[in-house]
Amino acid sequence: MGRAVSFDWSPILAQLPDLFRSAGMTFLIWLCGALGAVVLGFGVALGARYGPRALGFVLRLCVEVIRGTPFLIQLFLLYYGGPFIGLSLEPVPAGLLGLTVYGAAYFSEIFRAGFEAVPPGHVQAAECLGLSPLQIVVRIFIPEMTMLVLPPGVNMAIVLLKETAVLSIITVPELTFEMQAIGSQQYAFVEAMFVLACFYWALVELSGRLGRLAESRLSRYRFATT
Repeated sequence: MGRAVSFDWSPILAQLPDLFRSAGMTFLIWLCGALGAVVLGFGVALGARYGPRALGFVLRLCVEVIRGTPFLIQLFLLYYGGPFIGLSLEPVPAGLLGLTVYGAAYFSEIFRAGFEAVPPGHVQAAECLGLSPLQIVVRIFIPEMTMLVLPPGVNMAIVLLKETAVLSIITVPELTFEMQAIGSQQYAFVEAMFVLACFYWALVELSGRLGRLAESRLSRYRFATT
């Protein structure tokens, strides 16, 4: 039997300042991308619901295309194919845009399900009171659907967090890119990937706990569904 190989943490410890910076970049891109995906996804859901039929068809087609293709391929087409149509982006803006659009397709479906889950009687009552579509969205849909979309929304945010690792493929200087560099230069792939896995696990656990806390706090405001 061969001798067990011990972990060598020195390459990791020597790069701690760079690792902290790249971890901050990962967190920032994830936060901005997730927030952008929520806003854009909500806009897509609104457009598909209240917009013209042609607009709804186009939006649904875009959502299906994005949901039906891997994020890695979308990122490649955006970053390397963008110049062919006059869209030349630096790695960080390209990664942020790609993550936002990818997440928006899924968030739009979450919001669509939230819209459909609101009892029709509540909407009809608001229409009888003379509320405009915007007022109905703000006063009826958003309050009532918040509890319904929160759990799947948190899960989607966690998915986007893990998808940030794909951004290394277009040289975004986030944590996965830095860890890959350490692994290839110092031959410490196992140590680098172990630290990377721990980082993502910790962020996922923190995000999940914050989501459950928000859900428990908002549960007192749950509206009746009958």
